[in-house]
Amino acid sequence: MIQLVLARHAKSDWADEGLDDHDRPLNDRGRRDAPAMARTVLKAGVRPETLLSSTALRARQTAEAFSVVFDTEVRELPELYLAAPDALLAAARASGSDEVMVVAHDPGMSALVSRLADRDERMVTCAVAVFTWHEGTWDDVDAVPPDEFELFTP
Repeated sequence: MIQLVLARHAKSDWADEGLDDHDRPLNDRGRRDAPAMARTVLKAGVRPETLLSSTALRARQTAEAFSVVFDTEVRELPELYLAAPDALLAAARASGSDEVMVVAHDPGMSALVSRLADRDERMVTCAVAVFTWHEGTWDDVDAVPPDEFELFTP
């Protein structure tokens, strides 16, 4: 089984206009949404063994909230910051795991989710898309439609 979990970071704080984009933290809503979404996804039976995150602060904070609920370590990858769909998928494939969660950014996240779901999907902040292929390998991802697709939104 291959399970790919794609999460857009939770809502970030824009209060400090001088702050570099990479350093923007979550705002109050983001800090509430991330653990709530992690619990929702876990209740649905999803608990990835590997959790990858962009190095941007808002993504790391989102991933950490999921990490606590899933009891999984976060692996930060600089290449996930503002990554294109192919880079997001390549990171998941290269993880060495069959059950992977990637926490990253739009527009790459919405583009990859739309491509794998074969329909237009907009990933709002803290949305989580879960794709499952019951048979096959990572070579089947993006070549064969998933057996299951579920989208969770806050």
